[in-house]
Amino acid sequence: MGLFPFIFALIVGLTGPRNVKVLDKPNDDGSAVIIEWDSASVTPAVKMISIYKIPEEMWGHGSIKVVDLLSRNTFRYVDTQVKPGKRYYYYVRFWGEGDYIDSKIVGPVVPKAEWFHKERLPMLVVLLIYGGLLAYFLKRIRKGEEVYIRPIAGLQAIDDAVGRSTEMGQPVLFILGLGYINDIATLAALSILQRVAKKTAEYESELIVPCFDPVVMTAAQEMVRSGCFEAGRPDLYNQKKVFFLTNDQFGYAAGVDGIMMRERPGAIFLMGLFFAESLILAETGHSVGAIQISGTTSITQLPFFIAATDYTLIGEEMYAASAYLSKDLHQLSTIKAEDMMKGIILATITIGVVLETILTLLGKPIPNYIKQFLEGGLWK
Repeated sequence: MGLFPFIFALIVGLTGPRNVKVLDKPNDDGSAVIIEWDSASVTPAVKMISIYKIPEEMWGHGSIKVVDLLSRNTFRYVDTQVKPGKRYYYYVRFWGEGDYIDSKIVGPVVPKAEWFHKERLPMLVVLLIYGGLLAYFLKRIRKGEEVYIRPIAGLQAIDDAVGRSTEMGQPVLFILGLGYINDIATLAALSILQRVAKKTAEYESELIVPCFDPVVMTAAQEMVRSGCFEAGRPDLYNQKKVFFLTNDQFGYAAGVDGIMMRERPGAIFLMGLFFAESLILAETGHSVGAIQISGTTSITQLPFFIAATDYTLIGEEMYAASAYLSKDLHQLSTIKAEDMMKGIILATITIGVVLETILTLLGKPIPNYIKQFLEGGLWK
């Protein structure tokens, strides 16, 4: 800009950007550059800020690109429209009332991809600890040592529920909910269904499985067939008892309620994904006098199942069901390592809260390097 606009800008208080810096953004794939400037240089006369970029190949050709327009309260900008390995120059412009002042051109800066994300080092530490625990428990289990896993009441009650239904001469009803085959909760429910099918075959009880989705129905038929074969009673498998009902939410609830009222099952299993129909199903099951075992990962439906059913698998207890029922070595070691890792994390959080509380009361805040490690910022 000319001399007169420059003098005028100084009179009205408009000053140029100071201490402008350009840096390669750390811990990224080389697709970002950071531009910073001194916040003290932003006077009340500054109305707007603009960022300009000059790629190296355009240097001296007058090709300048406006990167972005910013508010006056901005002191840092991240440009994500760059390519790794290329050189870039930048300058910042402060706009006043009809005038502007530019900073010096700074650079070049070369964005580079990082091999290692240093901010994620704490996650690497957690992963290594978990991997060590997994290898340790797998080795113990392979040696034949007993590994304690917390009992899950709902899974322990499966045999009793099927036995009670058999003694009463009534069928067992297994409801897979409204999930699809790609839902983890549905897959967990199918593994439980196989165990229930095996028990009903051993006790020669009738098993009814109404399905919401045709694909889930096909998988459920295979689970029931597999359970009957494991029990040594393939002759008891009845494909017609594992059937598609409807894919309408409340139509499915009404149809299942009708089955409950007609068949009067002695045991009802509600496993999988459930929504607004959960209480309708559970209350109807309670009204027919059946023992009910439920399980879902839907947080909003858990209170209804806890209130209306006899046993409830809460959240990831459903995921642990496969390992708990099959006694597979690899799955058991995974569950045990996961439980131990949760204990370590819980203990770390508890110790950290107590330590920071004590140090704060004593007027000695927790050392910054510990905070930085936990936040992943020690190696920025």
